[in-house]
Amino acid sequence: MLAPSKSHIGVRSRSELITEVLLNFVTFYTVQFTIPENCWNLREKFMKNKKILVTGGAGYIGSHVVRQLGQGNESVITLDNLCTGFEAAVTAGDLVVGDTGDALLLEKIFSENEIDTVMHFAAHTIVPESVADPLKYYRNNTASSRTLLEAAARHGVKNIVFSSTAAVYGIPDGGKASEDSATQPINPYGTSKLMTEWMLRDLSAAGGPNYVALRYFNVAGCDPSGTIGQSTPKATLLVKVACEAATGSRAGVSIYGTDYETPDGTGLRDYIHVEDLASAHLDALAYLRNGGESTILNCGYGHGFSVREVLSAVEKANGEKLSISEQPRRAGDPPELIAVANRVREVLGWTPKFNDLDTIVRTSLEWERKIANRDPSAYWAA
Repeated sequence: MLAPSKSHIGVRSRSELITEVLLNFVTFYTVQFTIPENCWNLREKFMKNKKILVTGGAGYIGSHVVRQLGQGNESVITLDNLCTGFEAAVTAGDLVVGDTGDALLLEKIFSENEIDTVMHFAAHTIVPESVADPLKYYRNNTASSRTLLEAAARHGVKNIVFSSTAAVYGIPDGGKASEDSATQPINPYGTSKLMTEWMLRDLSAAGGPNYVALRYFNVAGCDPSGTIGQSTPKATLLVKVACEAATGSRAGVSIYGTDYETPDGTGLRDYIHVEDLASAHLDALAYLRNGGESTILNCGYGHGFSVREVLSAVEKANGEKLSISEQPRRAGDPPELIAVANRVREVLGWTPKFNDLDTIVRTSLEWERKIANRDPSAYWAA
């Protein structure tokens, strides 16, 4: 009698062992004999039973990834507490409403499903709020991630794709950050994400899942088909805020700092379209499933636009001037934050398709107009 084998750091479940035996049976007879069609179907069934758990999949970025996974015929389970996400944003697979830090719920999900990959988006993301309420961020972003990783490792999950952030760099020298730049976060949000990266690193080194941590720069834009978009309540991202001002949902938009040492005096940021960011997650999934080693990758285009350039693009797309006020600099805002993003292309073969400010703004504005007009095909916070 064979002794039970181990997967990573947890003992494999009975269903995993049965699956392996059946797959080995089919593989053996594939070599030795002519296989009836129903055996091929059996093998395909087991191969397709593997599922992807997406935490925070009802949120802005997660929902775009879920949509692309669905288009790729992946089996998806979304776990989201809907505190900032929307049920209508989940366009593929199943939705489980609950918290990523709920250990009992995670045990139920992993026990009832054959999950080979976790894509982890669930997090609080508002920098000023993290400064005012740091423990909220360490509880939800860090402690809940630990609970998730423990459950994933126990159930033999092979791959994790993690939603990290350029905030781990703080204020990099020269305004540009590569994966080798020092990680010196200047707010609890960035620190909470960096701590999760550390847990992933140490767990993987101990025999746990391989992972790809994607460090996002400034995410913007919406699904070009208009099926889903960014409806995050009390959003702080510039493109979203400017489009809200353009459609009358806000009275205006503020520029914080006009005296930076940049061409027009306002801050420079690397804006990446959410569709391109979503595709990077699918590329990371393929990379890990093909045996790729754990790695950390920047996600940006490698060039930036100033605050004034973004606002001008919104005015151009909307055909009207915005109400703009100039305010003093905010503490901790770097003059420039641009990704050095060669590695993600080299490692994952990632090829962005929406590297254009006008496209980013147009897709954002189209979605914002749907919200402003209360289009029934859109969704928004009550």
